[in-house]
Amino acid sequence: MRTTIDLPEDLLSEAMKLTHTRTKTGVIVLALEELIRKSKIANIKRYKGKIDLEIDLDTLRNRS
Repeated sequence: MRTTIDLPEDLLSEAMKLTHTRTKTGVIVLALEELIRKSKIANIKRYKGKIDLEIDLDTLRNRS
């Protein structure tokens, strides 16, 4: 999809250097993927301590 956006050149350049990405499109796609990944992780963390899986870790780790 083609979209025209105005981005700060210094911000884009720094992101390209940090991620070793050669294209502006590549660094934007990478940033969007990372944003989505972090959002999914945050949503999963909301369930911490709320789900009882009844798992015996010693059995899973083959401890007697």
